[in-house]
Amino acid sequence: MRRPASLPWHRRLPALLPAWLHRRLLRFEAAIEDEVSSFARSLPPGTRVLDAGAGEGRYAHLFAGYRYVGVDLGVGDAAWDYSRLDARAALERLPFPDGAFGAALNIVVLEHTRDPGCVLAEIARVLEAGAPLLLVVPQEWGVHQAPHDYFRFTRHGLQWLLERAGFLEAAIDPVGGFFTLLGRRLLEAALFFRGGWRWLLFPLAAALAGPAGLLLPALDFLDREKHTTLGYICRARRRG
Repeated sequence: MRRPASLPWHRRLPALLPAWLHRRLLRFEAAIEDEVSSFARSLPPGTRVLDAGAGEGRYAHLFAGYRYVGVDLGVGDAAWDYSRLDARAALERLPFPDGAFGAALNIVVLEHTRDPGCVLAEIARVLEAGAPLLLVVPQEWGVHQAPHDYFRFTRHGLQWLLERAGFLEAAIDPVGGFFTLLGRRLLEAALFFRGGWRWLLFPLAAALAGPAGLLLPALDFLDREKHTTLGYICRARRRG
């Protein structure tokens, strides 16, 4: 079973703050939750859904009424509980026949695979023609689940990888721009002042970073291109 104290700060924060506040501070995580919920609602009842890189199955509850299958290699975090997985397998070699699924999701997992192009091609293989994929990847994100953390992605790289793997109609949307990223970085900077003598400076750092994390994203309208972002939410379809 996982040890709660080992969870990263952005996984512990929701339990410590009101829901509206942690959604404002953790915009990437809130956007992912909303997108996965919307993705689930868009599927016909009974759809066979592949969660490629399911981890602890944190999104499984959103797919009640569907034939949800969670797959993960189970090595990302030694403190996680992988007992609810339906299969343990490398995403480069999924143990399913061609066209076995009517939908798939891959949520903040692709950066942890050594061959992202192969993973996307394998997900495409097990999807029916025209089946949707929901993909979420980081761009500006700190190292996590080390040493199993290998890549970061731009929208142009994602477009190329998806097309090469056999996906069409890719919509790739940034989660915030420069100012959302800056607010998040300031929150992370405040957390640097934990442990030993640094706790003495933590209240000051938190007092500065908290309002910045709430207010800076409002300036994202100034960043029209949003090439500097926390990450991307992608929606695509398997080529027919």
